[in-house]
Amino acid sequence: MRIDVGQHMGMRQEMKLSPRMIQSMEILQLPLMALEERIEQELSENPVLELAAVEPEEPQAERAPDEADDAAEPLVVDDSDRNQTEDFRRLDNIAEQYGQQWEQNTGESSEYRPARRNTGERDAKIDAMANTAARAAPLTDQLYDQWRFVEADPTVRDAGALLIEFIDDDGYFRTDLEPVLNQAPAHVTRHQLEQALQLIRERMDPTGIGATDLSDCLRLQIDARLAELEDEADAEPWEHARLLLDDHLKDVEMNRLPRIVQRTGLTIDQVKAALSRLRRLDPHPGRRLAPETPQAIYPDVIVEYDPIGDEYVAALSRGRQPALRISPQYRKLSKDRSQDRSTRQYLAGHMSNARWLIDSLDQRNNTLLRVVRAVIEHQRDFLDHGPEHLKPLPMIHLADQLGIHVGTVSRAVSEKYVQTPRGIYPLRMFFSGGTESTDGQEMSWGAVQAKLKQVIDKEDKSKPLSDEQLVEAMKAKGIEIARRTVAKYRQQLNIPPARRRKQF
Repeated sequence: MRIDVGQHMGMRQEMKLSPRMIQSMEILQLPLMALEERIEQELSENPVLELAAVEPEEPQAERAPDEADDAAEPLVVDDSDRNQTEDFRRLDNIAEQYGQQWEQNTGESSEYRPARRNTGERDAKIDAMANTAARAAPLTDQLYDQWRFVEADPTVRDAGALLIEFIDDDGYFRTDLEPVLNQAPAHVTRHQLEQALQLIRERMDPTGIGATDLSDCLRLQIDARLAELEDEADAEPWEHARLLLDDHLKDVEMNRLPRIVQRTGLTIDQVKAALSRLRRLDPHPGRRLAPETPQAIYPDVIVEYDPIGDEYVAALSRGRQPALRISPQYRKLSKDRSQDRSTRQYLAGHMSNARWLIDSLDQRNNTLLRVVRAVIEHQRDFLDHGPEHLKPLPMIHLADQLGIHVGTVSRAVSEKYVQTPRGIYPLRMFFSGGTESTDGQEMSWGAVQAKLKQVIDKEDKSKPLSDEQLVEAMKAKGIEIARRTVAKYRQQLNIPPARRRKQF
């Protein structure tokens, strides 16, 4: 076998992603919060870029010939280009990268976050932060603060401080004592760990902290309620709740109330009263001390109804996206021939980067608006009448209508939200497949789910519909779906089966 090395000539076609195209696609797929972070980063790194009180577009006549931008490049994605694998992998990881940066910048760490340039006006974000309630201390810190006031031997106190580290966000201690003992100081014994755990369960507030599982947590809370009550009439429902929790938990989960009545001798009203007491208990006591902070959602586009034209109009939510421009002073300085060559080259490079960013933001806004306006046109019935009238809308169909690549549509709707008169929805929700009703009306799968929920909400709760009966009920409304599809949609809507929906 011979191995030869030689030179060969050939011709082939391939698409190259220019830096401008890569930046445009990056900017397009960023959600609003990450985009704001990106803009602030550019403001801190690029000296020629500044905030503008007006729109960043400049009259074309004011631009010098040497400042003309390159011809607009089409924002397309060609999956056949095998030489750009790294570029596309970079684009696919942008959401995750910016999500991590946002979490770091908004978490408890003290990492520096670039500030916007001072324009002499009040910063809306600083005002919002000043009016926001302080974040609660972590659960572990709050439990430590309580543990300091618990009277116990020094060794037991050391054991309790170690146990607190193993309590999860729900307030449960789900770990065996043996692994904890292996990490404990030499002077701490298993017996002292057990003593400390018992003190945590008895003394910590809210009641239920230190429970090993859900039933144990509820049992601790019931025992605390019974200890506080002196009237036997008030205590009786709680005693029945304790009975159900100890001996009939499976029947409670499966809503088998007649079996509970048969086995306990209680009346159906007593069982219902006991279940009512169980519902008052907190299955996650730890979250009362350190509740989860809900994630804020800022819509990228606002859709409003115009009664004059009887139409829906879309506008960008520019409250969090500042207008940018190139500093006139630096622009003038870059043309000053009295400046040395290195200074002018330095400014020219930053001015080119600034123009690219401004053009990418303009292209993002234009693409996003075009997509939303096309969605409004297709989903007018949804805006008029609600989720039951959501129509199927494949992305490829919208891409063909707008004359752009389907990858552009996908990036434009990724992690974007739209505010409508019916609420705030993820933009991707409007793109889905669907089916056709018996009367020829197209319905998206989201509309089918909404119809299914309507049927279940209106059913007789004493005789709830089984999945087979739901299939027939949907068929009566002109929607033919399989039983397994009904079961899948019911699970997605967090609706239990008929047996557990029954009310006695």
